[in-house]
Parts: sequence; structure tokens; C-alpha cells
Amino acid sequence: MAHQSDLIADDILGYLKSQEEKSLLRFITCGSVDDGKSTLIGRLLWDSKLIFEDQLAALEADSRKVGTQGGEIDFALLLDGLQAEREQGITIDVAYRFFSTDKRKFIVADTPGHEQYTRNMATGASTADVAVILIDARKGILTQTRRHSFITSLLGIKHVVLAVNKMDLIDYDQTKFDAIVADYHTFAKDLGYRSIAAIPLSALRGDNMIEASANTPWYDGPTLLSHLETVQVEQDAIEKPFRLPVQWVNRPNLDFRGFSGTISSGTIKPGDEIIVTASGQTSKVKDIVTFDGNLEEAIAGQAVTLTLEDEIDISRGDILAASDAKPDFADQFEARIIWMHEDQLLPGRPYLIKMGAQVTNAQISELKYKVNVNTLEHMAGKTLELNEVGIANISSDKALAFDPYDENRHSGRFIIIDRFTNATVGAGMVNHSLRRATNIKWQEMDINKGARAYQKGQKSAILWFTGLSGAGKSTVANLVEKKLHAMGKHTYTLDGDNVRHGLNKDLGFSDADRVENIRRVGETAKLFVDAGVITLVSFISPFKSERQLARSLVEKDEFIEVFIDTPLEVCEQRDVKGLYKKARAGEIANFTGISSPYERPENAEIVVSTENQSAEKAAEAIVAKLEEFGVLGAWYPDI
Repeated sequence: MAHQSDLIADDILGYLKSQEEKSLLRFITCGSVDDGKSTLIGRLLWDSKLIFEDQLAALEADSRKVGTQGGEIDFALLLDGLQAEREQGITIDVAYRFFSTDKRKFIVADTPGHEQYTRNMATGASTADVAVILIDARKGILTQTRRHSFITSLLGIKHVVLAVNKMDLIDYDQTKFDAIVADYHTFAKDLGYRSIAAIPLSALRGDNMIEASANTPWYDGPTLLSHLETVQVEQDAIEKPFRLPVQWVNRPNLDFRGFSGTISSGTIKPGDEIIVTASGQTSKVKDIVTFDGNLEEAIAGQAVTLTLEDEIDISRGDILAASDAKPDFADQFEARIIWMHEDQLLPGRPYLIKMGAQVTNAQISELKYKVNVNTLEHMAGKTLELNEVGIANISSDKALAFDPYDENRHSGRFIIIDRFTNATVGAGMVNHSLRRATNIKWQEMDINKGARAYQKGQKSAILWFTGLSGAGKSTVANLVEKKLHAMGKHTYTLDGDNVRHGLNKDLGFSDADRVENIRRVGETAKLFVDAGVITLVSFISPFKSERQLARSLVEKDEFIEVFIDTPLEVCEQRDVKGLYKKARAGEIANFTGISSPYERPENAEIVVSTENQSAEKAAEAIVAKLEEFGVLGAWYPDI
């Protein structure tokens, strides 16, 4: 390195020991584009003499080649590692850097300023203790300043450094500095910060970065590095109640059974009583096992294996908690959501929720409101777009263990995953559990689904007809029902247009409304299946996710997808209702096949086409398949 501690040369073990004993501060830099975030971190590394010789040579060469300082050292290039960043002079991805001083170790996240990369900024803020929010002294508080301040507050950061940068470009004017600080305090008064330290800086020139600047004699506060070395952040994770998400049941032989994971919060000792949140079973810790030997105490952040005094049922995904400070355990909760994907959030659509080691299917049951992150205004909305923030109620297939995020950042956060692409589409922070349904229990009936179907001499099922408008779904479904009725079968048809006259008359044709349309119909069809009826559902149902949701509501062999595979051009030529003509003229928005997508089934149980086949022949083929699947024959279930 350009500078090396004498301790490294003389006593490497002592040096390592001293590093181990230092506290660690994670902080994030954020602000608008060109406020100087990368330059600030680069300057910290430079002035702290924490740059390797080869990095120094590369920096000097790159500064001459692609720098923005006229051949002088461009400190931002230490952080802007992507080619696109260097070409545009902006930060796109999150860059993490480690450095240390005599007093503290640091991990800093340099995050992008562009609005389109807000999701990247939120990622960097999720683990930070302090936010360094940069403001260009010439421009004052901007939209992105407000946006990043709100998101850092949303993610639980309580300490802020208001770094008013580029003071050299306003001749170190105290009046302008004071005005910016006053404006920011007015804006941030409702964000819940515990401390805001305002510092006048010139990251490029080094003013008030490491040493107090002679150019700001009117400022008597700490330098940036001095403040970061001394700011007191709560020992949040250690002071919280004990939580261990079980990541692995460790069973190397018959004589050992332990539960492995990283302690997310709190401390644990042998003899402490713990509870398994899901089952409510309790036991005491027998040993805390690690690779280096057993411990007398373990704290947040340590990876350990716990053995217990009792043999109780524990699986991966369970949460071990302090028995006297249990987390919430519920399948409904309210949360703050940051949407991080180009495809919008759709309430009612099934997603995966991953909360620690817990994973389950879930739906956003209600988007209560969106938050304008620039003004903090609450706005009505049915969906969230990329980088938008909202407050929503979430319903999961199984109960999850969690703490409110404001009480425990480690056990109150989760990610939302698309079930088909496995892409992370959102991040959430739990506000509180919803206990409205805790008094509702499933009422068992003596006459069950099997008995009802047996009485009718058939097997109850859903025939889900999907295809484009004009493909012939309703026509074919009607013919299939007539044939089944003639055979003495008990049927009912749920048709898309008919249902919209009653059950779904309040829904439009936006993507969000289409999802809710199918969710309601799926639940209704499930009731008909429970009644022992063969239910025909004729809906465009353009999205795979919603068809999969409907399928998941019933038993595996009770859902039969019937794809009426008629090409768009044929459907448009028919245009029985004149809808395609209106859609082409722009008179109908969100029309499937024209301005809204149709996602073709990939593994439908039955595929027919009315392009070169009459509806009558298609209906005959479907009935023949139902005979083959055993839906129409005598059925003898356990009743």
C-alpha cells in the first residue's frame, strides 16, 4: 500500500488483533447526480492513505484518460468501476469499499443518484447504520435529496450526515450553507432521524474531509472522518431479543442433532430457554457449537449450531427465539414495499415471500396507498411501478415469524420474488401483524366434497377455458356443457362476460383488475368443486400467474386447463363483438393481444383450435379427453 502501519511490519498478530477489536460502521453515500458521492469516498480513501500502489498507478492513468478533472486526480474513478459509469461519469451499481482508521473500521456503499436506479440505492441502504446525504452547495435540496432521505428513513437509518459539498464553488459562503441546512431540517422533521450532522465540504479539494479547513473558519464542528469515527450508533442487533433463523438441521450421525444458522439479533448462552415460533415448543440450549469449539456465549452476527436439551421438531425455516420475547406469528401483515422491477406489482397475483430462511406463497391482498417519495404525500393507487413505494396488506399461505421492522430490522424485512422467473421484484418492511382473522376457524362438515361428487356419479373438476377474445372459448364451453348435461352430469359455467354483470361488475380491464377478476372466479370455482360439480370457466385469463393461482386452489387432478389455441389474426378477422376494431383505433385500452399481452399456456391438459376445426368437433374432443381423465365415470372416494 502507499502507506503501511509500522505495526503490520513489526507485529502482524498484534495488528490483526487490533483490527478485530475495532467497532465496525456501515454507511451509505447518497444524493442527486453529480453531487460528488464517488469523489467523496475516493478522497476518504486517498487521504487515509488506503490505496495500493497498483491502484494509485491505475488511478493516475485513468484520470488522464477518462477523468473529469482536466488530468488531475479524479477520485471518483476509485469507485466508478463499470465501463458505463466511467463513460457517463455517473454511478449505476452499488459499490462497496472497506477501509479503516486507528479508531474504527468502515464499510461504505456508494449508491447511484439517478432516479431509475433507486432500487440499487435501497439495496445499499438496507444494511447501513449512517447515511451521508450529499447536497451540491450550488443547487441546494433537490428531488433526489428528498427521495433518498425518505428511503433511508424507510429502511430504518436513524443517523444522517448532511454533507454540503462543493463549497469551493460558492466561495465557502456561510449564509448559503446555513440556508441549505435550515431547509433540510424543515423537510426532515417527520422522517424520524435521531441525529443530523451538517458539515460544509469540498470533497475534491479536501476541505473538512480529514482536516479542518482554513476556508471555513466559521464552522467549528467535526470533520467528516472525525464524525464517522465517533458517531454513536446503537448496538441494535445485539440489544434486540434473540432470533436464530434455522438454515440447516445438522445431523452428521445418530448421536448429534443441532440447528445451524446465523444469529440475526440478541445473545444466547447455554441454559437459556428458547421457543420454536411455529410450534410453540420450548427447550433449553445445551451447547453452542462452532468449528473452533463450543462457546459460552454467542451474539448477533455469529454463525453457530445450537444443540438443545430436548428432542423437539425443528426444520429449516423455523425461527428459534427467546421464550420471554417471542416474535409475531401471523399469515397477514401490513408492510412498506419498495417495488424493484419493471413489471408492476399486481395485488392478488401470487408471489413468493422470503423472510430470512422462511419462504412461502403470498399475495398483496390490498394496496392501501402509495407514497410520493418527493413530497411524502399519500396517494391512491391500485399498483406499484418500478421504484415506487407503497403501504400494503399481505396475506401468506402459512404463518410467518417476524418483528415489526422499526423494532428489529433483521427479523422484520423480506423480499418479494416472482414465482416464474425467480427474480427479486420487491423489498418489504413489516409494520405490524393483522389479527382480523384470528377468530376465524375452518368449520368441518359431515358431508364433504367426495360424498357430493359420488352422489352425482362423477368427479368434480374445473375445466378452465383460456384463449384470446374471439377464439371460441364461450362457444366451445357451451357445447361441452350441453354434451355433459345430456350425459346426466352436473355442471355449471362461469363465463367471463356474465360474471362481470354481477360478481365482478366493479372491475375494469387494467392488469390489476384482471388479476383480481381471475382471483375471485378461481375462489368461486373452488366452491363449485367442493359441491361436487364439473365447473366450466371461460375467461381470457391472459396471465400464467393467475391461471396457476386458480390451479393451486384445488387438488392436482381437479384442474384441467383447456387452451383454445386460435391465432390472433383469425380471432381479429372474426371480431364478433367489434372489439378488435375499437382496440386498433385506440378506443379500448389494455385489450389482450393488441395493447395487453397474452401469455400462452405451456402445459395445458387439453389443446384445441377453432381455426381449422368446428366448435362442435372441438367440444367432442374435449369430452373424449374428460372420459380419458376419468372425470365422467363412476368414482368411489373415501367418504
